[in-house]
Amino acid sequence: MDSKQTVFIVDDDPGIREGLGLLLNSVGQPCELYSSAPAFLDAYDPHKSGCLLLDIRMPRMTGLELQARLNQQGCLLPVIFITGHGDIPMAVEAMRHGALDFIRKPFREQELLDRINEALEVDAGKRRHQLDRQKLLNKIAALSERELEVFYRVAAGEMNKAIALDLGISERTVEVHRSHVMKKLEVRTLAQLVRMKIEADASADIL
Repeated sequence: MDSKQTVFIVDDDPGIREGLGLLLNSVGQPCELYSSAPAFLDAYDPHKSGCLLLDIRMPRMTGLELQARLNQQGCLLPVIFITGHGDIPMAVEAMRHGALDFIRKPFREQELLDRINEALEVDAGKRRHQLDRQKLLNKIAALSERELEVFYRVAAGEMNKAIALDLGISERTVEVHRSHVMKKLEVRTLAQLVRMKIEADASADIL
């Protein structure tokens, strides 16, 4: 368990909700308890890391509806659904929409703790990737306008001579800009530069 991450429990059954809270507290895992999906949404902070333990059947807003709302907001929290026997088709549908797993009632405590640990690892990996992606975009944003032009053209496979001719500058100037680009982006090879462009393009599409 990770004391820096929070397990968010959303269940309208007070017995199950409090029982889950006691279980997590017994292993030193911070958790927050919510009796309904709207209550969780009111308190939701996208900067908080962890995972969401979510009952699939609740009044006012079901677990599936909450999942859909969170997906619209780009929520990173992995979702584990708690389901009854008759809810399995719904749980499978939830997994098609990104849920990490589902636990059938009644569940074994250790099984649940193991699934939660897996979810916390997934969350940590997502947030590391998001941080790396933002660092990459920040590096590219720090390039000058001319350096940015050179970066995209070099990464697209254009030769220095062709870049110089197209931009109306000398080939030596292109080489200088290229050197500055490599230094600012902290890469040493053309392959690394190309990979960085691909990642930047993909990140821009996501953001």
